[in-house]
Amino acid sequence: MNRLERIKGCLLGGAVGDALGAPVEFLEWSAIEAKFGPQGIIDFTPAYGITGAITDDTQLMLFTADGLLRAFVRSSSRGICHVPSIIHHALLRWLITQDYPVAMPVSRDGWLIKQPELWSRRAPDATCIGALTASSRQGGVAENNSKGCGAVMRVAPCAFFSNAFENASQSGRLTHGHPTGYLAAGLFADFLQRIVDRQDSLEHAVTQSLARYGQKSGLEETRRLIERVLFFFYEGYQPTPQRIGELGGGWVAEEALAIGLWCALAARSFEEGVITAVNHGGNSDSIGLIAGQLLGGQYGAAVIPARWFEQLELREVIVKIAEDIERIPRDYCGYGGEFDHLIEQMYPGG
Repeated sequence: MNRLERIKGCLLGGAVGDALGAPVEFLEWSAIEAKFGPQGIIDFTPAYGITGAITDDTQLMLFTADGLLRAFVRSSSRGICHVPSIIHHALLRWLITQDYPVAMPVSRDGWLIKQPELWSRRAPDATCIGALTASSRQGGVAENNSKGCGAVMRVAPCAFFSNAFENASQSGRLTHGHPTGYLAAGLFADFLQRIVDRQDSLEHAVTQSLARYGQKSGLEETRRLIERVLFFFYEGYQPTPQRIGELGGGWVAEEALAIGLWCALAARSFEEGVITAVNHGGNSDSIGLIAGQLLGGQYGAAVIPARWFEQLELREVIVKIAEDIERIPRDYCGYGGEFDHLIEQMYPGG
């Protein structure tokens, strides 16, 4: 399987998990069971008036990818770039699509912001909104103590560029000030990079990532919970709705990452893992996204069931972003040829 298929699998798989979990995001397990039966939700159900609707999780993931691609273009053509600042500018473009005020000038160039489907509010993360509306300079870190999962849910594209852990962590700090909130995002990006670029198994990727970063100050809460999930996996404990509930609701970073990881590790298929990840009384869409990204990155886009792929909102946009992530670092040189000019129009370096 080539790298492009893994990148597409990761980003599309996450969006599928996001869309499957969207209709039940704020429901307790008892309510999900009463509505959909003992197996829970297993197919797309309308959310926000659309079947297969993505949420703010996938919107923010796409704008993070836009920022990373712009940062690559800028560094290649100008030789200097502060990647988190460029991602910050991209997240502020997302804020504009949500009809919130911005405290500094924000460009509306490039192609992504022109996609009309993105100009829709999908229960946007309150911490992200608060931090971004308060931003007065590019690259300024959030002045809060939040460890919500809003940084983890958007950083997957960082996995496909150099300095994945650092860029994911630092871009997480733009909105989430607690070390758990932004360092969990860095760890997740490192998991994904090991899966996609080194073709590690998920278990090996996690253990190697913990060996590399697990002793870092600020990662204690995340490391403990991930080590607990690895123990569950080794002992054969399956992630049932009740067991997931005992681990947490997944509203904070370390819980969302650990629960999504557990569902992915225990799954016999992409479909099983994503269904497990959304069926509990917690943060269904974000945990579905995390499990979907882990499984899709490992097995490629072909494992996504057709019934989900064909109904997924913005699937063409997600595929295009994945193709650009794979192609631009390989082919863009910044010397001003026809291809370079096209890329600079799509991803202006700022």
